[in-house]
Amino acid sequence: MTSAVVTAAPDTSAVEVARLMRDHRVGSVVIVDPAGVPVAMVTDRDLAVRVLAEGTDPERPASAVASRPLITGDPDMELDEAAALMVRHRVRRLPVVAEERLAGIATLDDIAVRSGNLEVAQRMTQDVIQGALPQFYFHERG
Repeated sequence: MTSAVVTAAPDTSAVEVARLMRDHRVGSVVIVDPAGVPVAMVTDRDLAVRVLAEGTDPERPASAVASRPLITGDPDMELDEAAALMVRHRVRRLPVVAEERLAGIATLDDIAVRSGNLEVAQRMTQDVIQGALPQFYFHERG
């Protein structure tokens, strides 16, 4: 889990969220309400599909293009529980929330590194991508 998470308010523009991703070298920004409670997430894919491909105004609030519902994990979760939750919901990033506060974020990359098992990481990535993008999924040729 990474404890430093990039966040933005719901009214932050999509283009500003994209700049946050660029400047912090991340692929997602968690949207938090005024009380700091995580409510949604904007991913690089959300920006590509819901803003660029649709020709949506980039000044539109990020909350309008965010992924919902926000699937979250618990800080006490075991690695395999977090991995199973990510695969079940077809997400590559899992914000970790403790008492309605953002404690960090776990990613497929984090799980791959922590597990030390490249085959497990590849299978998880394959399951998530296949679920999220079935029309683009292809099998290895061999």
